[in-house]
Amino acid sequence: MTKQIPDTTKNGISRLIDLMKDLRDPDGGCPWDIEQTFRTIAPYTIEEAYEVADAIEKNDPASLKDELGDLLLQVVYHAQIAKDENLFDFESVAQAITEKMINRHPHVYAEISHDNVEEQKLAWEELKAKERENKRGKKEESVLDGITIGLPAATRAIKLQNRAAKVGFDWPNLSPVIDKVYEEIDELKDVLQSDQHDNTLDKHDRAEDELGDILFSVVNLARHLDIDPEQALRRTNQKFENRFRTVEKTIKENGLNIKNTSLEYMENIWILSKENE
Repeated sequence: MTKQIPDTTKNGISRLIDLMKDLRDPDGGCPWDIEQTFRTIAPYTIEEAYEVADAIEKNDPASLKDELGDLLLQVVYHAQIAKDENLFDFESVAQAITEKMINRHPHVYAEISHDNVEEQKLAWEELKAKERENKRGKKEESVLDGITIGLPAATRAIKLQNRAAKVGFDWPNLSPVIDKVYEEIDELKDVLQSDQHDNTLDKHDRAEDELGDILFSVVNLARHLDIDPEQALRRTNQKFENRFRTVEKTIKENGLNIKNTSLEYMENIWILSKENE
């Protein structure tokens, strides 16, 4: 049975909710959409969030609008699954986040003021900590409680470092942060130059451990510089891609096969590509 297209006289959110209800309807809905669960949809939700970030990085408003729509669809999708299981619905999701943001902004909606942004951030974290306590039903045992394990590693590292910094576990200035990066690199060098059998761990495991320390210290450096390491790496990824595509294009235009091209030749093109940026 063919369904009616969602009412065009309704606002966008209402039409989207109606559309998802139709897609999930066992009577005439989409077979694929009907069989999905929170777990099967979660990877798509994460993917759409990254595509939003990609559109922002590319400074592409048209794509950003499109990707935000895809991400919104994911929220509506999860809410419809929850409604089908009598858990909650989109309206309760929207109301809950609205109340949460009102509670987190007493400086906007109540007679509370902050002297600066740092003071506001501190108050924000204190409010979030109270929310986590209420959710868990008990006081937090550690300032690190509640940091999602499933976050990208660099993002989680920053959150761990920020939480520790709030109780004074942090370098006072940039110099020792930079020194720590070099110290960790030296420790990796020591592992690579050591006898493989001089420890209970094999060289690969030890190298992985030391490399993790390097990455963690670099993330800490990014935090002290107020730079998002994920964003910084995305920019570098894009920069690498642009330059390498130039190398490929130039080699092809010269009638050569990149598989048979020397590293020196490719590096020369790479350097020219950098100079022409």
